[in-house]
Amino acid sequence: MKLSRYYIPTLKEAPSEAEVVSHKLLIRAGMIRKLTSGIYNYLPLGLRSVNKVANIVRREMDRAGALEVLMPSVQPADLWQETGRWDYYGKELLRFNDRHGRDYCLGPTHEEVITDLVRGEVRSYKQLPLNLYQVQTKFRDEIRPRFGLMRGREFIMKDAYSFDRDEAGAEESYWIMFEAYKKAFARIGLRFKPVQADSGAIGGDFSHEFMVLADTGEDTIASCSACDFAANLEKAKVVESGEVCEDACAELEEVATPDKHTVEEVCEFLGVDPAALVKTLLFVVDGEPVAALVRGDREINDAKLRNLLGGNEIDMADEAMVRELTGAPVGFAGPHGLKKGVRIVADNELRYATDWIAGGNKADTHVRHLSLSRDCEVEQYADLRVITESDPCPECGAAIEFTKGIEVGHVFKLGTKYSEKMGATFLDENGKDQTMIMGCYGIGISRIVASAIEQNHDENGCIFPPSIAPFEVCLISLGGKDEAVNEKALELYEAVQDMDVDICYDDRKERPGVKFADADLIGYPMQLVLGGKGLKNGIVEAKDRKSGERIELPLDGFAEAFAQWRESIWQAWGLK
Repeated sequence: MKLSRYYIPTLKEAPSEAEVVSHKLLIRAGMIRKLTSGIYNYLPLGLRSVNKVANIVRREMDRAGALEVLMPSVQPADLWQETGRWDYYGKELLRFNDRHGRDYCLGPTHEEVITDLVRGEVRSYKQLPLNLYQVQTKFRDEIRPRFGLMRGREFIMKDAYSFDRDEAGAEESYWIMFEAYKKAFARIGLRFKPVQADSGAIGGDFSHEFMVLADTGEDTIASCSACDFAANLEKAKVVESGEVCEDACAELEEVATPDKHTVEEVCEFLGVDPAALVKTLLFVVDGEPVAALVRGDREINDAKLRNLLGGNEIDMADEAMVRELTGAPVGFAGPHGLKKGVRIVADNELRYATDWIAGGNKADTHVRHLSLSRDCEVEQYADLRVITESDPCPECGAAIEFTKGIEVGHVFKLGTKYSEKMGATFLDENGKDQTMIMGCYGIGISRIVASAIEQNHDENGCIFPPSIAPFEVCLISLGGKDEAVNEKALELYEAVQDMDVDICYDDRKERPGVKFADADLIGYPMQLVLGGKGLKNGIVEAKDRKSGERIELPLDGFAEAFAQWRESIWQAWGLK
């Protein structure tokens, strides 16, 4: 492709709303343009990278035995109502009516649609196992879309769904896809890590996320320094040890804490450590109030709480609800003296000590010498807190390490969550109806492009892996009006094309500095530069964008020399 005929609207500065590196560089490199909040146009360069990612993923899906389909993005409400997700999914589900007043949504995912398709077509065990996938645009109405393609409302996703006759088959399908994901991310050229994860709104009882490792990642990964354990913070189990504390505790005592609402303020005022406090967090679960207790220096894990309570809708209690349940403003809630009917659940760690400080359920008041066994009724103790680096590995007991990552893939064991509710059954060898066992497997195609930039960039711009760069090679001619240079550059361009290598030719009538800056900004992995001096000396300069290393390739015997250099670049990325 000759860049004089290409649309490359590069910018020197990124828009002010662009926060993270990938968002800034995707806009500056002329790859995307914002249409409205969380929704972007993909320009030619950006779309090329997206399509390359999609094709790598398609290849691994096909090799794993999955079959490509394409399902509608508009989905009827009745399918979602069958599974109960029409209400549970919440406000991220964009709902609307057609002209006849029927309810629809824009698909954020396709479990219901694929289950409806399969239940109408698959009737015999002989048709199983079956794995269907698609690459399609999704829409999730994020409350605060941000970071460009990292967390947009509209995005491109690969989603696959497996159907098996029994648990053993479902287990095999899961791990086949798990391995396919590892191969896909390796072929893309990303440093990644699969981690145990919470299944969230998709459901199921087992899942892994695939995280691209990047310092700018939103997610924190807890991994073991000694074994293969790795999990995101939502899923990472906390192992508590010791004996339940049964020490005597002094009588409960109220203490004035005027205008001290936070743990930090209370601790400073009373001269105690946060570990001496019990935090009482009030939630509304399916309309019912719940108090969750955790030590003052710990954080509640929302996913663990949701899984424990099994509720469809869990929200923090608002200020009015807090006053109703405690009789006090926000910041003074405690487990002793809550309004009758409030369920109390507590983190396991609270069993191993006593004599706590907690909110007094009165304005400007806390209590000392709180005994959870004596002064309140804890319905259940469970693992409710976020793991810390001081906690041991839940599998081997070694030290835990935290790293940052970006979720780009997620694989789930769904079980019969959807197939049972929607009647997706088949006849077994004995002619009896059996429920299909399902799995689902998602990859954020457009997010991978952004993640690759988050992981690979410098002060000059993007550094794309050669497998997904808009163009693998950029040839820059410095000939200007020197026709001999331009003719030789065109000859080199055609020679590289004949080698079936993805190359663009920057033949624009721009200053050399502009061409060099654009090449670095866009992040072509390999740059070839030909000028009058190089032509005279019989060489073309070759630059490795990742390392910055420059070498000279001979014009005489160029094809062989270029092929060897290109192979070394791919190997440096860990690619074949």
